This record gives sequence, C-alpha cells and structure tokens, in this order.
Amino acid sequence: MNLKPDTSTQYNAASLDQLAVGEHVRITEFLGDRKTSRRLLSLGLRVGSELEILHHRGHGVVVASSGNRVALGADIANKLLISSLDAPE
Repeated sequence: MNLKPDTSTQYNAASLDQLAVGEHVRITEFLGDRKTSRRLLSLGLRVGSELEILHHRGHGVVVASSGNRVALGADIANKLLISSLDAPE
C-alpha cells in the first residue's frame, strides 16, 4: 500500500516530534514501508487523519485521533509528515 501526500492543499511538511504539545495537525505523507503503513492503518492513522499532540516521550510522541490515544515511537513519528491545522497567530 502506497500512501501518497494530499496534494489538494499547500503545506510545509514537518515530523511529529518537532511540534508543540496541544498542536492540531493533519497527516500529509508517510515515508515508511508497507508493514508499518498497515500497522498505522489498523490504528486508524492514515493520510488525511487529524491529530492532536498530547505529549512527548523522549523522541516519541503520544497523539489523539478520533477519540483514541496512540503512542508512536521516534522512528514512526519521524516518518509521518504533517501540516498544522492551527491558524498562525
């Protein structure tokens, strides 16, 4: 399964571990292999999913998506590219 970026919107892609707690984001691209992408899909995380950053664990991150909390390790967090949904101040 090849997860492609959402090309309908402009975004500055960043990885999850670079964001502040409380920030709201959308997944725009996944840079991992097929096995990992299937695992993320089983957790309800796919391109276009909206997430909230709950807290950081070392280089990993805990996110909320559709009422569920998901802990992602540093390797996976670095492979998820996202765009911010929060309006710039």
